[in-house]
Amino acid sequence: MKGHIGHILVPVDFSPGSDAALAWARDLAAQYEARLSLVHVVTDPRAVGVLTPEVYVPAVPETQERLLREARERLERAVPAEEHSRFGLSVDARIGGVMENILEAAREQNVDLIVMGTHGRHGLAHLLLGSIAEGVLRNATCPVLTTHAAPRGQAA
Repeated sequence: MKGHIGHILVPVDFSPGSDAALAWARDLAAQYEARLSLVHVVTDPRAVGVLTPEVYVPAVPETQERLLREARERLERAVPAEEHSRFGLSVDARIGGVMENILEAAREQNVDLIVMGTHGRHGLAHLLLGSIAEGVLRNATCPVLTTHAAPRGQAA
């Protein structure tokens, strides 16, 4: 059905912007009685390996698994426990490219909407770092709602 929102994906990087996106997603999930899925992508260089002056040292699988486990635990705590069953909450943590993993999670889970925060970078920072939200917006097969955290005392 066109316009039906039954499953919402929220990429979470634990920033104020993703906190704001999660708040929007929870409100929408309540309004539409939708499922809610959270995904976090680990981009810590220690998760994929370390380049030392002498040699490249790959991270041990135990380190990667610990980072993923910690991310999943943080994602579960991001939504009050009493809302987990209400939203059919699922959490996922991955290692790799952020945009690519968000798009992959959206496809795999067949979500109807992605709600994500932006960092609001401008100028050189945007040029050098790119915009993950922009990349997701351009490449997602479902609608994408972006939001940002407003400075204290100002409306979002």
